[in-house]
Amino acid sequence: MARRLVEAGHQVTTWRRADGVQVATAVDGADLVITMLSDPAAVREVLTAALPGLRPGATVVEMSTIGPEAVRELRALLPAEVSLVDAPVLGSVGPAADGTLTVLAGGDVRRWRETLSVFGTVRECGPLGSGAAMKIAVMSALVPAQVLLAETFAYGEAHGVDRNALIDVLSGTPLGTLAERLRVPSAETRYSLAHATKDLGLGAWQGATMATAARARMRQAQAAGLGERDLTAIAEHVGGDQERRAEHVGEGQDRQAGGVGGGAGRRAVPLNLPAIPATNGMYSHAVRVGDMLYVSGQAAFDEQGNVVGEGSMAEQAEHVFQVVSRILADQGATFDDIAFVRTYLTDMDDRVAYGQVRRKYITGTAPASTTVEVSKLFMPGLLLEVDLIVALPGS
Repeated sequence: MARRLVEAGHQVTTWRRADGVQVATAVDGADLVITMLSDPAAVREVLTAALPGLRPGATVVEMSTIGPEAVRELRALLPAEVSLVDAPVLGSVGPAADGTLTVLAGGDVRRWRETLSVFGTVRECGPLGSGAAMKIAVMSALVPAQVLLAETFAYGEAHGVDRNALIDVLSGTPLGTLAERLRVPSAETRYSLAHATKDLGLGAWQGATMATAARARMRQAQAAGLGERDLTAIAEHVGGDQERRAEHVGEGQDRQAGGVGGGAGRRAVPLNLPAIPATNGMYSHAVRVGDMLYVSGQAAFDEQGNVVGEGSMAEQAEHVFQVVSRILADQGATFDDIAFVRTYLTDMDDRVAYGQVRRKYITGTAPASTTVEVSKLFMPGLLLEVDLIVALPGS
């Protein structure tokens, strides 16, 4: 998408976490700031960091899939003199390169309509937040339909139906286009299963039975390590689950696994997120076991291994809780789902400054907690480390 802007003659500065450049520096003086990030927590974090560099009169066009509630939060975050448009897109890698995306715009897009048209067709959906709502509504139909087809193929395979013949028949129905995508699941990640799970989590409102059931399937596939694969990998997961369940029946084993996909749910599944600094290989960011998430000790260091906010408990605590928010969001959880927090401080006198930051993120009734003072942490300059146990939202 950045390349298409350059080809259209615009002066473009790109920013990503690994660049090591301050966000405020990257946006300094820009008329238009476009965000395309993984989830609501990442968007809030990046735009908060961008605030000092946003000039009055600039426009932020938020193109991630974050839902209308998060768009309203961004409007409250941004200064009144900075305009906001929500404009998530329909389409994946190929349409992004070709300029054939559908841009779902909410808010006053008139000033930037021509610029956004380099990405594809701009569809004005209404007031601010309506583009985000439209995107979630569409994905609430498309993602469960993909899960439905995965289960259809698993049923057919279990009953001796030829997979290609089944797709041929489905191709003559309204589900034909989605069925064809599963004929040969994509080796390239066009729309990751993890992002689809996140999008569906935003749309699985109370009472949305099909979206909620599909979300449970998707979370099981993500916990089984398929998060970075294309969404079409859901067919592989459901088919494999069918085989596992059949094997359990054949061996006379107990099937009390707590719902579909239970066999995969009993495994300890390591999770490592590309959106936060990589580990040193001696640990994983978190490990999921069924509906419980165990988060490794998180500390304030960046992608280059440098300590963030050296000497400042407030800055280090803020960094830690932003990282935690991305880990939680990746698994469809929030700070309300935390069951236990353990904090290590190198100086107990810093607990007041730490507590002020923590209360910004963990509100309401506090979870079970332990805070201890230690002589030092694994990297010089670190003032705290936080690990957690999280009860993930029920399937």
